[in-house]
Amino acid sequence: MQTLLAPKPITVIQPLYHLNAATSVEFGQQLTTAIETEGIVAVLVDLGAVTFIDSAGLIALVSGLKQAKKMGRRFSICSVCTQIRMVLELSQLDRVFEIFESVESFEAANSRAPKHW
Repeated sequence: MQTLLAPKPITVIQPLYHLNAATSVEFGQQLTTAIETEGIVAVLVDLGAVTFIDSAGLIALVSGLKQAKKMGRRFSICSVCTQIRMVLELSQLDRVFEIFESVESFEAANSRAPKHW
């Protein structure tokens, strides 16, 4: 698991390879830490290096989204490969998550958008 901390107020988390039962607890803890960090207004999960996700990984993402909403933080995902996008579509989570093509497209959208999420 790799965490990339962008300058506040946005944190980018980049999990590696698999989001499954074996890695979802650590991933969930990283999400919680990022979301609860004072001054953070947005958490972006970059799935570019993730090649597999199972129900435990999906639950960790949904839990992060719920926690972020509860705390008034923005929660988005980006760089979703075709296989993971298919899982999100089949579970209809593609309608729940704000999905960007890349970190750069997220940053570009944020530079144009108002800063209240």
